Amino acid sequence: MTLLLAGCTNGQAGKDATTKSDPSAAGGNSASPSPSETTANEPYTIAEADAPKTRAEAEAFVRGVTVRPDYFGSGYRKRDPYEAGPFTWAVLGEDCLWRREAIPDTVLASLTRSFVRPGADGKGAVYVSLTVTVHTSTLQARRDMATSLEESLRCPQQRLNATDVVQDMTSRGDPYGEQRTGTSDDDVTEYGQYVVDGDPKARRFDWYKHRLGPVTVAATVRHPAGATETEQTTVTQAALGGVDFVTADVDRIGKNEDGADAGASAEAKGSGDE
Repeated sequence: MTLLLAGCTNGQAGKDATTKSDPSAAGGNSASPSPSETTANEPYTIAEADAPKTRAEAEAFVRGVTVRPDYFGSGYRKRDPYEAGPFTWAVLGEDCLWRREAIPDTVLASLTRSFVRPGADGKGAVYVSLTVTVHTSTLQARRDMATSLEESLRCPQQRLNATDVVQDMTSRGDPYGEQRTGTSDDDVTEYGQYVVDGDPKARRFDWYKHRLGPVTVAATVRHPAGATETEQTTVTQAALGGVDFVTADVDRIGKNEDGADAGASAEAKGSGDE
């Protein structure tokens, strides 16, 4: 699904918007993807010609992108269920309810991985999900980004599932080189609150979506009730660092210095779950 946050702006603060950043610094993890060497003034991206062309290649690609729990900070672990996809994805219906549906003809594969940082010190759990989607073309990926940007206008209140509702959603988009975007062709950010049925306390909700050619990388963060602004900012910045790790890996697989196609490269890389 597509959901994001204002704190995302803070998460990119201090980055040189004209130079590719190092996600290992942003995420604070010692084990990180090795971004391909590129010239300055280039975002992480994948050329349409180098992207997967079939659903089999795309499935190998999304499974081959490394997404680790510690990319988002310490204390995270895989959530049960851990994966959703690769031939279904989340769709916001006309009734403003999120549901999983078969991917359309414009999408080759979409895989979501979910993580949780269990509650501690009287505070609840933090839930993070990250989705990598391969579209049939860069144009279709751009259209998907535009749709995501419009969804908060169409549905300022959205039901995530049987118990959780997000509300007061605000969104913004930035092309590469403007404001926050320093590691992708463009991105969309949404932020708001989510509430759980039967509990009046509102929690912070963030969603980020980055486009790299025909590939999109989206992440959602559900903060716990009672977290301070400082704690929320820490979670937000760590989650954005995790997105940087993943976009760096997409960039690396896409460049694939041995010249093989991205789908075959990802398949050879393995499942990506270390």
